[in-house]
Amino acid sequence: MSGASRLGFPFAEPPAPGAVIEVAPGILWARLALPMKLDHVNVYALADEDGWTVVDTGFDTSPTREAWQALLDGPLAGRPVARVLATHSHSDHIGLAGWFQAQGAALLVSRTAWLTARMLWLDVQERPVPEQLAFWRMAGMDEALMATRQAERPWNAVDVCHSLPLGYTRLREGATLRLAGRDWTVRMGEGHAAAHATLWTDAVVLGGDQLLPSISPNLGVYPTEPEADPVGDWLESCARLGSHATETQLVLPGHGLPFTGLPMRLAQLIENHTAALDRLAAALAEEPRTAAGCFGILYRRRIGAGEYGLALVEAVAHVNRLRREGRAREVGRTESGAILWGA
Repeated sequence: MSGASRLGFPFAEPPAPGAVIEVAPGILWARLALPMKLDHVNVYALADEDGWTVVDTGFDTSPTREAWQALLDGPLAGRPVARVLATHSHSDHIGLAGWFQAQGAALLVSRTAWLTARMLWLDVQERPVPEQLAFWRMAGMDEALMATRQAERPWNAVDVCHSLPLGYTRLREGATLRLAGRDWTVRMGEGHAAAHATLWTDAVVLGGDQLLPSISPNLGVYPTEPEADPVGDWLESCARLGSHATETQLVLPGHGLPFTGLPMRLAQLIENHTAALDRLAAALAEEPRTAAGCFGILYRRRIGAGEYGLALVEAVAHVNRLRREGRAREVGRTESGAILWGA
């Protein structure tokens, strides 16, 4: 990974609602609203002879479908969407893929991402399941918040995702795709989402959530795989992808502004998490803590109720990484059953 002096942002402002910006020949950038703190997702339309290749889709909601229809009727000039490429399984990126498929588009996605997205769409829960409650309890979730969430309907993918019909084209590590007059190499990232596809040329990179300019995507552990090590997977991915990064590549991210200076950004992402791990290891050597008790060490800011869940799963992820490195171990339990971690 070569060094870089700074990040560059060739486009100072995002496209307005219903508008696009041509970021490279044959590649259009649009932005869709999201009804949450991270209030937008970037989508891209690549011009091909048979129509558009759409990269990521936003949620399946009435406002998002209306926004897409305005784009299709307006700046996309009424040409059909021939294919959808979903970078990963999260609903803000694959939520409308099935809607496009119902209109004749093909879906390109990694096998793991497709299976995960379809599983989540089928898995509807009216209340948190026992494994979820046990996970929260062992992580040290605030008891009042846990009591509230125990009585609420949890987030379900089906609420914001169109059904995914059978049939997709698998994206594989190292494969080459011809899109918008360019040959793109598929390279998989890990940590934020399993088998997250990124696409690379010498000049342009489609980064999804694996390559973001200003925030680090959430790296979370969930009851489905409580021993997972997404932080370790993330660090490995950043180092591996860094061997393909250059100063001049224009990175088209899933959120934020397109940017250059990818070698520096990958180095920052590695440093952010290695520094957090070192802070946490030092803190656990001084005093045992639950995963929830690590918030102040990891984030150094107040965590509100709206972001508590993401903060908790990322705290567990950092504890799991320290465990893999031999820098943390279980040293006891609280009265409520939360695991205390120490050095």
